[in-house]
Amino acid sequence: MAHTTSNGSTTKWYKVLEPDELGEGRVKPVTCAHTTLCMTRFEGRIAALSNKCPHQAGPLGEGSIEKGMLRCPWHGWDFHPTTGKSPGGYDDGVPTYPVEVRDDGIYVGLQDEPDHVRTVADLMVETMVNWGVKHVWGMVGHSNLGLADAIRRQAEDGHLHYYGIRHEGAASFAASAYGKLTGRPAACMSIAGPGATNLLTGLWDANVDRAPVLALTGQVDTQVLGPGAFQEVDLQAAFGKVAQWSQSVLHTSRHAELMTLACKSAILNRGVSHLIFPDEVTTIAAEKGKAGRPAGRLTTREIHPPDDALGNAIDLLGGAKRPVIIVGHGARFNMPAVIELAEALNAPVVTTFKGKGLISDSHPLGCGVLGRSGTPIASWFMNEADCLLVFGASFSNHTGITPKKPTIQVDYDPMILGKFHAVDVPVWGEIGVTARLLFEALGSVATTDQRPEVAERWRIWRAEKARRAADFRGRGVGAAALFEALNRQVPADAIIAVDVGNNTYSFGRYFECQQQSVLMSGYLGSIGFAYPAALGAWAATQEHDPRFRGRKVVAVSGDGGFGQYMGELTTAVKYGMDITHVLLNNDELGKISKEQRAGQWDVWQTSLRNPNFAAYAENCGAMGIRVESPDGLHDALDKALNHSGPAMVEVISDVDLI
Repeated sequence: MAHTTSNGSTTKWYKVLEPDELGEGRVKPVTCAHTTLCMTRFEGRIAALSNKCPHQAGPLGEGSIEKGMLRCPWHGWDFHPTTGKSPGGYDDGVPTYPVEVRDDGIYVGLQDEPDHVRTVADLMVETMVNWGVKHVWGMVGHSNLGLADAIRRQAEDGHLHYYGIRHEGAASFAASAYGKLTGRPAACMSIAGPGATNLLTGLWDANVDRAPVLALTGQVDTQVLGPGAFQEVDLQAAFGKVAQWSQSVLHTSRHAELMTLACKSAILNRGVSHLIFPDEVTTIAAEKGKAGRPAGRLTTREIHPPDDALGNAIDLLGGAKRPVIIVGHGARFNMPAVIELAEALNAPVVTTFKGKGLISDSHPLGCGVLGRSGTPIASWFMNEADCLLVFGASFSNHTGITPKKPTIQVDYDPMILGKFHAVDVPVWGEIGVTARLLFEALGSVATTDQRPEVAERWRIWRAEKARRAADFRGRGVGAAALFEALNRQVPADAIIAVDVGNNTYSFGRYFECQQQSVLMSGYLGSIGFAYPAALGAWAATQEHDPRFRGRKVVAVSGDGGFGQYMGELTTAVKYGMDITHVLLNNDELGKISKEQRAGQWDVWQTSLRNPNFAAYAENCGAMGIRVESPDGLHDALDKALNHSGPAMVEVISDVDLI
């Protein structure tokens, strides 16, 4: 029931308590709409007071009545429990609200809330949405409530998706994985202090793998910033190396422009942009502010390589008879042009580990991964080559691209060219453009057709994989057997997030990609990446982008990696994420044990005490299946992959069969 007062405002009555719910001398907080009240009963009278102590907004409803006074639980300020007045003549009492005692309960009258006033946070989040940011992962807390409310408004209007995670590191990993997969920025959000510092590992992953990400962190009020307030951290200093762009949002900032520059920098510099939101700034009114947009702010990035470098590349490649193409993560959005060039040159294509899956292993020229996580096929062709053409690779020591072969290196980032050693022809240019120009110049050049050799090398390697897959000692499933099963059953267009450890090396070696997209923590090599990354990948599959829409998401990790972010399984359950997790459980940090043995160290402190992960999955509300022998793989994977929601296949693994 509501009625209009003499000044035109409307009072609405809310039932807040049952008739006998509040005993004499008791206090209780209740919330009506957006107002929290402190309900009291003293000397038979029921009253409704503001729940906020005027000192530091302490929650009076959590206090108690002592010696006839309502005492604030934070600092002991006293107020009369029914009038809200302070003793001693002070004028800092708390407001009261009308109360009616009716037959069915206790009612409080509240005036209608005023319309929402657009804030700085609203303006900046609107700008972020205009720039195409569709997903935010984060944790709502006391120093980001204004920002969180602006995100809520955009989410409720259908412009944005928000996912509440259990650890901020999962938020930044999810955003990083999304950026790697799509090339577009997503956002991660935290409070000040520990929430912000928890983001750092995932942000470093984005930084070193060149993924666009927005980091939105709360901060203490500017009034107390500097002396060392609760949860105050110098966030610009903390994020100084990981963020290629970092700014504080101040009262006098050009707020839409700040968000525009953050988004633009993340996209063009392919890295982390960081915005710091002091608590009170987010709620400043910004009714007339105009949200920013990308129109007129971005240029095409299809840069033609310098003519002399292109000419040198054409000359070197034109004289080769057995060229080999190596592609890294940097070529991920330009593979049609690269494959067209490879087919014209009869050139086998090998990938770095971060580039796994960029060409199908069933392609007549596809040779799998080069390096520590790779196949003998890839290394054989590199060693037999008379010229290497490298697109978007960093020459990591894990990949092991030989410096002994004539080499052409093409990259969009000039600092990557010749980074570790001199190359014969460094070419600065966008990879797709450069590959097309090389095709136009060399499409008819005569080279050795290496396809029959590629097929023969695959035959030899597949026979060896089959022998290894047959190994079973009764101590768990071998890696070759597991990935043979995954080869058969994982959808050809799945998105696969892999972790760090023996499971990852085995994935690179044994799993044969068709059209799957692979996500990994590349240069950072962070254990725990896979499951949060799957959260980010799943978000992309919910969009209308035909590259990702409706694709299955699979996470592959070891027990050590999953243990870092296992709470995020509840996040997947909460949002109904269709993610199949294949967990290799050997009760050990197997990769580290292997390194200890190789280095002639004692194996020490690498054993793990694990739960039954399948049972844990069930407890979280997901499907959980445990497999202890190769015979159970097919049915377990079939059930999990066809389950519409989070599912886990826990595979008890033989630590020595890798």
